[in-house]
Amino acid sequence: MRALQRNAPASSACGARPGQALPVPCIGAPAGLKRRVACPITWKHQDEARWALPPSHATGGSAGAVSAPSARGPAGGRLDGGSLPPALAELVEQLTAPRDPKERIKRLLDLGASLPRPPPSALTASARVMGCAAAVWLSAQADPATGRLSFTGWSDSELSRGLVALLVRGLQGASLGELEALPGAELAAAAAAVAGPGAAGGGRGGGMAAMLEAALRRGRAAADPGSAGAFPSLRITADALTPQGAFAEAQARYLRPDPAAVSRLAAVLAAKRIGVVAHFYMDPQVQGVLAAAAQSWPHVAVSDSLVMADTAVRMAEQGCRAICVLGVDFMSENVRAILDEAGHTGVRVYRLAEEDIGCSLAEAAESAEYMGYLEEAGRQPNSVHVVYINTSLRTKALAHAAVPTITCTSSNVVQTVLAAFAEIPDAHVWYGPDSYMGANLAQFLSDLAALGSEADVQALHPGHSLESIRSLLPRLHYYTNGTCIVHHLFGSAVCDTVRRSYGDAYLAAHFEVPGEMFRLAMEAKRTRGMGVVGSTSNILDFIAAKVGEALGSPRPALLQFVLGTEAGMITSIVRRVQGMLSESGRRDVEVDIVFPVAPSAISTPQQRSEARGGAPLELPTGLALVPGPAAGEGCSLEGGCASCPYMKMNTLAALEGVCDKIDTPGEALLARFVPRSYAGEAVRGVGLARAGCEPILHMRHFSRTKAMPPGLLQDVAGRAEAAGAGAGKA
Repeated sequence: MRALQRNAPASSACGARPGQALPVPCIGAPAGLKRRVACPITWKHQDEARWALPPSHATGGSAGAVSAPSARGPAGGRLDGGSLPPALAELVEQLTAPRDPKERIKRLLDLGASLPRPPPSALTASARVMGCAAAVWLSAQADPATGRLSFTGWSDSELSRGLVALLVRGLQGASLGELEALPGAELAAAAAAVAGPGAAGGGRGGGMAAMLEAALRRGRAAADPGSAGAFPSLRITADALTPQGAFAEAQARYLRPDPAAVSRLAAVLAAKRIGVVAHFYMDPQVQGVLAAAAQSWPHVAVSDSLVMADTAVRMAEQGCRAICVLGVDFMSENVRAILDEAGHTGVRVYRLAEEDIGCSLAEAAESAEYMGYLEEAGRQPNSVHVVYINTSLRTKALAHAAVPTITCTSSNVVQTVLAAFAEIPDAHVWYGPDSYMGANLAQFLSDLAALGSEADVQALHPGHSLESIRSLLPRLHYYTNGTCIVHHLFGSAVCDTVRRSYGDAYLAAHFEVPGEMFRLAMEAKRTRGMGVVGSTSNILDFIAAKVGEALGSPRPALLQFVLGTEAGMITSIVRRVQGMLSESGRRDVEVDIVFPVAPSAISTPQQRSEARGGAPLELPTGLALVPGPAAGEGCSLEGGCASCPYMKMNTLAALEGVCDKIDTPGEALLARFVPRSYAGEAVRGVGLARAGCEPILHMRHFSRTKAMPPGLLQDVAGRAEAAGAGAGKA
């Protein structure tokens, strides 16, 4: 690395006056291609900024990787060196050399001023960098002969333009391998050292992390065009839907439902006063008709599992005489139990299949192994069991008998666990049954303890500190053998493709996904402000918030979201997003929803495996694999079509059939469509259904007050006291 040129003449290394635009070869571009760039100049003094064209560019030398020099941090410290192309290493050294923060900013602004403004035709929505508060554009081209990369870019913010120039200048002539080897953390630290902490993430400083991810993705696409668009996607505009790929086409097909089917369903619902509560994971055909029917019959709702029972109660209060539940069996059981608790015992509740509509996660919680896990918890004083809402009433009742239990959802699990630790002295918290959510919860709290601030902790729970988070980790337990087969599909192969081909997109993941997808989304959230991990409702709200931000800007925008949860959510996403776009009157804001699909997805018509003698492939639960679309984008045992086969048992034909029989002599044929009532079963002298409601009621109290219910706290203390008394007698 050359020493910084502090006494260079006023003219630049390329023989031009400072700032003069000269036609110079574009390193890495096709032979003969030239474009006008403002000639870089050299700093003569700290108060006289000048940029120097690096020798590798001026002489046409190679752009091999070198170890970057260490650079001073914001407080005069040194940034660790890493492998950088020489031009980028030189610029980082020059930007971070001054100790005076004002001089650093001045140099960054001068660098941005040297960047030629691209023509308006290059400032397209597809070239925009997502995640930056300022408008930033970045494009990449590859030399067909050498594969070397060149970049163009711009920003309407002078500060962001300096960061864009750092990448555009510093990566000219880099190879794809050099681009992929860039130490992102070091570059983000350098950006923060120059432009302030906001420059590292997605703040006003420009978001170096977001720009670098965009450079990586666009550089890969330029060097290897076949790597772009690895997953199917659905583009949403104010008045159109454009699917890319067979899986997306299957999702989009029913988003414009048959008007006759909508009218027929709405008429029978209104005539018989039937309410419908459905989960987000319903098939798009069903959701499309339901959403349209809700325009004329208001007692139709699509939501997550927590809200379904509350919605059913409101429907009963407004005169509905029957409720059809579109979901898995524990959802219809919960609806029945909560209606009974609210005094609506006369309101009929129906499922949509004679067969069990199972759930791999709920079934794991009814296993002998899970009961053993709870028995272990019951032997530990001051224990509380936090059970996921997606379990049966039987599980909740038996769990509460073994150890004091409160229900949680994916959106409030963190707050519930922290509240339990804060309000129960020396508490042990036992989470279950979802193993991925438990592992993600433990990882989240471990990261918070290691990397978070006191302000981060206080934002989650005012009763905690970094020290209390560290101290609770050994007392947090989670079950390790329960998964949802949908979220289990987001395996390592899918995550590798997400990281490589969609690293600059927004990532939305359910709290139940495996650790690989969880870490990707958390990394996007932490480093770029472009990720969310939570419930289906959290994901929907996150997408809507980002679309709202785009609509608040006058510039065209193309937003891309990787949907790390069940694909059935697309109906609710389309309705929310299209409603926002239509209401705004904007036609220049577009949204891509990307469906992660396994690279090895199986799509043969019979879904057969030669390795198993031609027998139909089955999921671990014994359910036959759902066939994928003909273009090879279906489900596989190794990762992700994200389509729940149990939820797909709730068909439009089944809904119509049940509704047609209600209030007719044929209703007697619906006996097997009634949710399990647990009549005659009791736990500790209390009816099983009522006992199963107790943890749900504890959660409702917590949702209202943000505090553990007194009854639960007394239960924990009473059992601990009884255990202590028993031990004393022994």
